[in-house]
Amino acid sequence: MTHPDQGTADEVEDGEKPANTGARAILDQMGGVSGLIYSSLPVVVFVPVSTTAGLLPAIFAALGVAALVLLWRLFRRDSLQPALSGFMGVGISALIAYLVGASKGYFLLGIWSSLIWAAVFALSVLIRRPIVGYVWGWINDHGRGWRQVRRAVLAFDIATLVWVAVFASRFVVQHRLYDADETGWLGVARIAMGWPLTGIAAIVTYFAIRYAQRAVHAQHAATADRHEQADERAADEPA
Repeated sequence: MTHPDQGTADEVEDGEKPANTGARAILDQMGGVSGLIYSSLPVVVFVPVSTTAGLLPAIFAALGVAALVLLWRLFRRDSLQPALSGFMGVGISALIAYLVGASKGYFLLGIWSSLIWAAVFALSVLIRRPIVGYVWGWINDHGRGWRQVRRAVLAFDIATLVWVAVFASRFVVQHRLYDADETGWLGVARIAMGWPLTGIAAIVTYFAIRYAQRAVHAQHAATADRHEQADERAADEPA
């Protein structure tokens, strides 16, 4: 019987980084799991303060929480780029809310960013260059060789499309709530569709990468066998 961790062990022995490394790389670009949770804190503060005290106090409250999160992440020596990006995101969202003159404006950056990411990920699948595959190839120094393995491309297509669904659903739901002036529900949707959906997409990405790794390994093994057989036939031929 094959041990459930044998696939990962084989990948490490072959110089292949585990599948969860690829999923983690995508998460890291979003600040990691902790970054996704931290990004919810300013929203948790902004919505109730805007309801009870108005827009300006809510903006200052969100910026204050974002500053505390930034200082905490710097104290923990977390990666600087996600920490600064999170603080700047809150700052830009607060500025948009101020310019719009309504609390719901705080969510515009996230709404349209979701649409842009959905479009980018979807386009990568349409042109047969799924983003998840390129992230995995970059991490493992495989270049573009995986594109010659149809099963690997299919697995990466599926994983990328899951991310498309995550981003697209965020845009559709939150855009409708924005049009309906439902600021409170916008805050709920922002949190509920944040790290929980990202976690689901990361799990799908993990299994897709494992499947793709097996497909690439099988393709390499088959190619090596064909070359070995060709060499044996060449050696057996009379001079």
